[in-house]
Amino acid sequence: MSLPQPHVEVRTTADGSSTLYVPALDEHYHSTHGAVQEARHVYLAAGLAPILDTTAGPVWVLEIGFGTGLNALLTLERSHDSAHPIFYDTIEKFPLPWSVVEQMNTEAYITNPELLDYHQQLHAATWNRPVALTPRFELYKRSGELQTTALPTNTYQVVYFDAFAPEKQPDMWTDEVFAQLYEATAPDGVLVSYCAKGSFRRSLKAAGWLVERIPGPPGKREMTRARKAAPALE
Repeated sequence: MSLPQPHVEVRTTADGSSTLYVPALDEHYHSTHGAVQEARHVYLAAGLAPILDTTAGPVWVLEIGFGTGLNALLTLERSHDSAHPIFYDTIEKFPLPWSVVEQMNTEAYITNPELLDYHQQLHAATWNRPVALTPRFELYKRSGELQTTALPTNTYQVVYFDAFAPEKQPDMWTDEVFAQLYEATAPDGVLVSYCAKGSFRRSLKAAGWLVERIPGPPGKREMTRARKAAPALE
């Protein structure tokens, strides 16, 4: 059973795409400089694309925070141009009500009109079981908290870490959380996040991740990418 969704307001970001604002946290779901350009830069370009370029088989993606479905939608769009099937798992504590989903500016999310209806399909997909939305994209939405979710080990090649900022949601940015995600990530897999705070990087390193700061999206100087090193050959 899903938990009640806090009150949210639909806002338009600088690139014309929608985000949500949570008054209780004074926090937006995405960058106000542009939701879509942030998602493409942080999660698609820095996270997914390098894995697609170096992987021969299916790609497993784990997203922390399904939210508006933007990252999932852009990943589904990318799967149409890829030979790799994508298995997309996501964990969300507060699924959005349908009344909010219908207000999102989907036309700004993707450029292919034939894919516009996938935004609603992503949100309408049944929770807590795999749903094949296309021959190359399978979605598994898990409702609940990350910390109490049993994840497979050594599985995900890409982790989209898209929780609210550390000062807004500190329980999501702990050493224990990043150790849990480290165990779930495949060797040579990556974790990407818009966040570049020093405390975040230190928690990643404490869990065993190899951490780098790379240029951030418009409006943000840096972001974080971390890698789980493959075991050394003996």
